[in-house]
Amino acid sequence: MAIPGSPKGLAKDIAEGYFALTPPILRKFTPPELKTINQNLNIVLRETRGEPVETGDVDSIRRKSLQIQRLNQALLVLASYCKQNRVPL
Repeated sequence: MAIPGSPKGLAKDIAEGYFALTPPILRKFTPPELKTINQNLNIVLRETRGEPVETGDVDSIRRKSLQIQRLNQALLVLASYCKQNRVPL
């Protein structure tokens, strides 16, 4: 299965909570596509961590934290899936 849209767009959708990576979904991707998804998740994670947030703006801090949490969870699921199926990242 081809990556829907752009890989970076997929990573941003994961960060926003519109899409979730699960093992049944990951089975549809080829090893090079999994590697591309991993790279783009790391890129979006780095960009999200670099976003400046006002210290008193609780909503922005919460939104940023949730995005980082979703990206980390997706990376964990992806790494676990690849390790089980012996797919090098």
